[in-house]
Amino acid sequence: MRTPLLLLMSFAMGFAIMSTELLGGRILAPSFGSSIYVWGSIITVYMLALSLGYLLGGHWSLKNPCFKKFGVLFLVAGLSLFHIVLLDSGTMEMVFLNVEDPRGGALLASLLLFMLPTVIMGMAAPYAVRLLVESRESSGRAAGFLYFVSTLGSAAGTILTSFYLVAWMEIDQIIWCNSAMLISLGVISLLQKGEVNNALVAD
Repeated sequence: MRTPLLLLMSFAMGFAIMSTELLGGRILAPSFGSSIYVWGSIITVYMLALSLGYLLGGHWSLKNPCFKKFGVLFLVAGLSLFHIVLLDSGTMEMVFLNVEDPRGGALLASLLLFMLPTVIMGMAAPYAVRLLVESRESSGRAAGFLYFVSTLGSAAGTILTSFYLVAWMEIDQIIWCNSAMLISLGVISLLQKGEVNNALVAD
């Protein structure tokens, strides 16, 4: 039961990360356009945030890993997406008025809007690997399969957001949906009975 849930959560996190990254271009466009500067800033911030998230998640996973903590991480990640919705207009206006260089403005706005939630979302991948691994011998296979599932989620988030969701919904509504998805999965993970110590996931 727990392994399918873990894989579903990894898929959903990959979906949410790429969905919000794509929406970043739409969010910054009214103030900074959609030039290569904007996309370069967004991609740079996401890469930096994910690398930091992987580092922090890996360290955190060493301290009594369990599904309840993983659920808390999803709750915090879902709530952190509120940060983007609540601050986007005011943050971009402030940066636009105070930073003349469009490259610096786009980069600063990307940092302020996307750094925090992406760091938190990035922490999920190494923590999920820690929960999934049953033994040292199978660690490579488990990590590879989990990243396979997570990357499939990223691909789904990319294609669905760019092809369909932006045509059907407002940007804020898509972010709310991603937030609700992560929070719901976090609650389900919190309801899992029993502790999962030593990274063992057995059905």
